[in-house]
Amino acid sequence: MDDIFKSVSYSQTTLTELMIPSYANFGGKIHGGILLSLMDKVAYACASKHAGNYCVTVSVDNVEFLQPVDVGEMVSMFASVNYVGNSSLVIGIKVIAEDFKIGTVKHTNTSYFTMVAKDENGHVTQVPGLILESKDDARRFLEAIKRKELKNTYKKELHNAKTLLEVDSNRHLFAKERCKITF
Repeated sequence: MDDIFKSVSYSQTTLTELMIPSYANFGGKIHGGILLSLMDKVAYACASKHAGNYCVTVSVDNVEFLQPVDVGEMVSMFASVNYVGNSSLVIGIKVIAEDFKIGTVKHTNTSYFTMVAKDENGHVTQVPGLILESKDDARRFLEAIKRKELKNTYKKELHNAKTLLEVDSNRHLFAKERCKITF
């Protein structure tokens, strides 16, 4: 599969769904879990189309709900392959909610799903390379590389910080927080 490449546009996928009352939480807004489930579906469809294989979600980055989604709004999720590694793909997903009654369109979040391709035996398999057709495609590819670098740095720094955190020598940090130590 070393010489196979597919364009970003080849596998771009859109999932659109009406937000119904059974998707709502007690506050009348759409559950974040419903939106995550829909994002996972569109990420799977986009990644599988590019890979030509079954794909599984291995991580989700940047899940921040910028605006609530209401019952009755039409939500569209636009997915595209932003980056490919050997067996992994980063799928960028932009979520838009539309209220047809009042004519509003709002961007509710953008997330990045890392997917891994599996063959028919469940083993990790190589994915086609990615043809970058525009400056936006190239920018998204570079951003994915940078996110990967930052994620690795964060993991290392967090691991190092955890090994250095000792409760008794850091009691002063609790003083500024909303907690009470009872031991």
